Amino acid sequence: MADDPFPHVPDVVPHAADARAPDVADERLPPLADGSTRSTVTPTTPTTPTTPTTPTDPADPADPAAPWTPREFEAAARARLAPEHYDYFAGGAGDEVTVRANEAAFDRLSLVPRVLRGAGRPRTDVTLPGGRAAMPVLVAPTAFHRLADPEGERATARAAARTGTIMIVSMASTVAVGEVAAAAPEATLWFQLYVQPDMAFTETLVRRAEAAGCRALVVTVDSPARGLRDRERQHGFHDLPEGMACENLRDGGRVRPIVMSPEISWEHIDRLREMTALPIVLKGVAHPADARLALDHGVSGLMVSNHGGRQLDTIPAAVDLLPEIVATVGGAVPVLMDGGVRRGTDVLKAMALGAGAVAVGRPVIWGLAADGERGVTRVLDLLRSEVEHALTLCGCASVHDLDPGMVRRSCR
Repeated sequence: MADDPFPHVPDVVPHAADARAPDVADERLPPLADGSTRSTVTPTTPTTPTTPTTPTDPADPADPAAPWTPREFEAAARARLAPEHYDYFAGGAGDEVTVRANEAAFDRLSLVPRVLRGAGRPRTDVTLPGGRAAMPVLVAPTAFHRLADPEGERATARAAARTGTIMIVSMASTVAVGEVAAAAPEATLWFQLYVQPDMAFTETLVRRAEAAGCRALVVTVDSPARGLRDRERQHGFHDLPEGMACENLRDGGRVRPIVMSPEISWEHIDRLREMTALPIVLKGVAHPADARLALDHGVSGLMVSNHGGRQLDTIPAAVDLLPEIVATVGGAVPVLMDGGVRRGTDVLKAMALGAGAVAVGRPVIWGLAADGERGVTRVLDLLRSEVEHALTLCGCASVHDLDPGMVRRSCR
């Protein structure tokens, strides 16, 4: 979904916190089943994730029916999820043109390998402003993991730690970021943030992320209003089930709605930079002019993203937007991307075109729904194994050996 693949927002208020638009479903998420208002922050000390020496076989030899491919994980997840929850995760805005385009764009790209380079076994690790990862595949911010598995974001974080990658915790997670960190103390976590018009509450969210040991803020900037998603409207899916809530948004005895406001501007990014020393990555940059402005405002990284096709439909595929953003930035900051990454070869294509890493959303959710923590681990292991294998076949000693000349674009 990148993004957040991406399902990472509940129904929200489009302007002021108390203004309700008649065409937007009310966001009144219930408290925990026990009515608890416990603290959402558990301070932890982050540690560098352990790099696996060998990617594990993502398939379970003891279970021949276990999923082997992302498509099989999705099929297994669909069989287990309630229809409205599957469509929440899988669906996008409008006619879902961009949802389909994100994957189709990778099919139009071909890898052109090099030979006889004596590269040996390739390295897959990357270093980013918010920490190091054992592979260039991060866990994108996606909401509502407890819809997929009772352990929710805890299970996802443990899988990210086990595979040595970075998890971007959604602001709309169903487990508070501090509790996610406590469940996986070895995980490297970033925190995804929608800047709220109430900057005092925005600062509260930032402090919670800092207290949880998050290493970076990923600020979603493509959401001045919520995307119109037909599948959700057809199901009438507006609220989380009883007993679930967006735990990061607890404020005293209530859970605040996420406010998406067209008033959010570059000034808010400046204020955010004054508020925290954490690296700030802007997620949702699609236009080169905005990439230039982002550099002027001192951000530490950009994530090229169309929100997994969940905001404005008919935006180009993220990988098609990537090269121009990379050229505009000129190496000043890392450029990441999400949207449509399903195989290790997709990762290589994106990195050859200049991405410093990619993030995956829906595949992680499918693994979580199919088999909990173990399913997410298998999905991530599958991708890392495919990345390493494709690098070997491309004659690369590491992901840093990839270059644009190793990609061809077909006219399909």
